[in-house]
Formats: sequence, C-alpha cells, structure tokens
Amino acid sequence: MAREPRSGGGGDRERRGRGPDRNADREQGDELKDKLVTINRVAKVVKGGRRFSFAALVVVGDEKGRVGWGAGKAREVPEAIRKATERAKRTMIRVPMREGRTLHHDVIGEFGAGRVLLRAAPAGTGIIAGGPMRAVFETLGIGDVVAKCTGTTNPHNMVKATFAALTRCTSPRAVASRRGKKVSDLLGPRKDAEPAQEAVASV
Repeated sequence: MAREPRSGGGGDRERRGRGPDRNADREQGDELKDKLVTINRVAKVVKGGRRFSFAALVVVGDEKGRVGWGAGKAREVPEAIRKATERAKRTMIRVPMREGRTLHHDVIGEFGAGRVLLRAAPAGTGIIAGGPMRAVFETLGIGDVVAKCTGTTNPHNMVKATFAALTRCTSPRAVASRRGKKVSDLLGPRKDAEPAQEAVASV
C-alpha cells in the first residue's frame, strides 16, 4: 500500500506562523536600530568538563520613542545576538519625549544594585551618559540628556535600571488628564516671560 506524500509539513509551519512571521520580523528589523551592549563567554561545568557558550545583551529601538532590551545565550555569537534581538523586539516600551529630543522631567531608576539618574537637558547638550545607557538613548532617539550611574557598573543592571527609570517617565498631557486639569494649569502661563525679556532688552 503506497503512502501519501507528506505535503502538510510546510502548511503546518505556515499555520504555526514560522514562515510569515519570520519575514515580518525581518521587515520590522529593517526599521529598527539595534546595538550590542555587551557579550560574555560563560562556562557550564558538566561531568565531561566545561561547556562554553556566549551571552549577549542587545538594545533595540526605532529612534522615535520606542526601545527594548533583550538577553540571549547560545553556543555561537551570532545565534546569541539573534536571540537577544528577538527578545528585545518583544519587550519594547514607548517613552514620552519633550519636543522629540529630551525627557519631560528628571527621574531615578533602580534595579538590584544598579541606580541611575536621568535629567532633561536643553537643546545642544547631546547625550552625556555611559556606554550601556548611551546605547539605550541612541536607539530611543533622545538627543539631549544627562545621565549618571550611582550604583553598580554591571551592564545588565545599568540597562535594567535605565528602563526602570524610562517606564516612570510621563508627559504633562498624561498628568493633566489623570488629574482632570488642563496642561496650562500645570505648566503655568508662558506669556509672562516675554514682557520680562523685553524689559531687559530695553535696559
């Protein structure tokens, strides 16, 4: 009795989403910018000796207010980076920015022994931050920020503390809607500064 050809394997893969989703990830990856923060060689002691593998930490963002981080481990470096990048894409968050270049307010983030301070900066300041935090800000799209690490310098804890701080960031519009007020009530009138500047100029 002849067996029917196994033609359903490809269809099963498509139904599981392996084929189309992989292409979608490539299309999304073209729009995203990823940065390799650090990569370490780790060893696992087994009965026959040591098994070496690589652990990668990657940050991914669209430079328009969305950013995510991910960690991956594999026997080869490219595979570890690929795993970390895929996990970073699945854990992306959106951060409100003022004028599309800096934060709305100062914020502190903590994770484990990591502690970071993020401060809003005027235009032209640039990104003043350490290596792991700089990678987060560059992929996020922030152009002006001052960051200080006051805790451990472990890259993993620094990145997690930075994301803890970014998740606490909010915008005046969100605060006003939560309190049932207008944005002008929170920020105050902006026209008061104009007469003062004119008076100084006349003197």
